[in-house]
Amino acid sequence: MNTATFPILITKKVTLRQLSIADYQDVFDLRSDLEINKFLDRQPCKTIEDAKKFINKVNENIEKGGTYYWAISLTDTKQLVGTICLFDLSSENKSCEIGYELMVKFQGQGIMQEAAKAVIDFVFQTLKFNKIVAFTHNDNLNSTNLLLKLNFLKAIESDKEFPNLTVFTLTQ
Repeated sequence: MNTATFPILITKKVTLRQLSIADYQDVFDLRSDLEINKFLDRQPCKTIEDAKKFINKVNENIEKGGTYYWAISLTDTKQLVGTICLFDLSSENKSCEIGYELMVKFQGQGIMQEAAKAVIDFVFQTLKFNKIVAFTHNDNLNSTNLLLKLNFLKAIESDKEFPNLTVFTLTQ
């Protein structure tokens, strides 16, 4: 996918757009936050350079067509407050995985729900996929509640490879 044609999704509260190198401070703040990282299996950003490398890597993956990765910014102020992405895209299976993160001070305001609805519509209407998978940590109640509000179905059995994660699926 050409980054010039990267889809921008706009709702009442949020604008989903491609990350730019100018977002490095917000990306650093988001990816170095211990509260956000406690449920994610990743190394937190330690330096601004880490954030810049991450942005470049994300945009290279977009260029290769392997992912969609949006910055979630508030429509009225343009402030970056989180990210949402699609990965493991399979045209063959018409499925993908969704992931997201939101700065703690913006949680509980319906921002991620609105952003996720826009991305879900994009998956079903534009990509014409019919299945979205999400993995969330068993202790991440905010994420679990969000997925249930969005009509994802919780798997009855836990993932054998990652027993601390719960699998959710949304089908059209």
